[in-house]
Amino acid sequence: MNADKQIKVGIVGGTGYTGVELLRMLTLHPHAKVTMITSRKEAGTRLDAMFPSLRGRCDLVFSDTATADLTHCDVVFYATPHGVAMADASKMVAAGVKIIDLAADFRFKDLAVFEQWYKMPHSCPELAAEAAYGLVELNRDAIKKARIIGNPGCYPTTMQLGFHPLLKAGIVDASNLIAACASGVSGAGKKADMDLIFSEASDNFKAYGVSGHRHHPETEARLQTMTADRVRLLFTPHLVPMIRGMHSTLYSRLNAKGLALSNEQLQALFVDAYNGEAFVDVMPFGSMPDTRSTRGSNTLRLALHRPQNGDTLVVLVVQDNLVKGAAGQAVQCMNLMFGVPETAGLLTLPLSP
Repeated sequence: MNADKQIKVGIVGGTGYTGVELLRMLTLHPHAKVTMITSRKEAGTRLDAMFPSLRGRCDLVFSDTATADLTHCDVVFYATPHGVAMADASKMVAAGVKIIDLAADFRFKDLAVFEQWYKMPHSCPELAAEAAYGLVELNRDAIKKARIIGNPGCYPTTMQLGFHPLLKAGIVDASNLIAACASGVSGAGKKADMDLIFSEASDNFKAYGVSGHRHHPETEARLQTMTADRVRLLFTPHLVPMIRGMHSTLYSRLNAKGLALSNEQLQALFVDAYNGEAFVDVMPFGSMPDTRSTRGSNTLRLALHRPQNGDTLVVLVVQDNLVKGAAGQAVQCMNLMFGVPETAGLLTLPLSP
């Protein structure tokens, strides 16, 4: 891409949490300009009237999703419910517009699994077949060449980056992977839900989706690409009383090959796997990463533990679910797709406290 040319960006569904996160990053992006943002309910409303954080930075007005012409954009982000992006995809691709979908429409190659978990038929299987999965650290080359990106789920991002070096090295029992994960309430999106109101979510901690969560098949399918062994994952998500942040505790059983490695060698696997990655921080062995250390940033931090030097390896992974778990990762994909520095617009440091 010409260094002097800005990427023309459209956003569909700009009133939710991931939509405003996209605006926060793209408004200050050195190589991109948001030219249109749509909403079904807020058409005609100035963005900075809904989001005072954008005052003085953005003077756009929400366009009507039903009538907006996004074909003049170079790329369109879909920060929408599942099913919206695939309905527009054929028209957008035909017009030469690239798509980054933050929902699940383009995350799956096995569309029967998508249809089972998301309870809708897939309307463009031929485009789903060519879409690239947008976990940059593990799929960079495919993302660079893609016309369509299926942005990963937030939980799957932590589980894949946490398990990948172990599965790639073949040092754990792939059939016995366990993930206990917890997310802030913003992970459920901006919606009126009794479980998410302040008096229900505050001062409370609970599991959900124990019998089955739609991020499970996504994660298991991607983990399976990392090893020839049969992957079996037990995944339990939890809701914690904070706005944003995600903490995943990942358990795996070392096999004979893994048991022969020292803690220093196990640490080296992760250091080598993510060497040079701007947004993955492998902390010293035995560290305790916390969610606040990633709040507002595109950084994912992880640390290894080996309790009692036994056969169980624990990987602690933290991220901001709205940034590296959603909008920041999507911008990271855009940067790759248009040949601008991968870190552009994403170098904001975490907020502390």
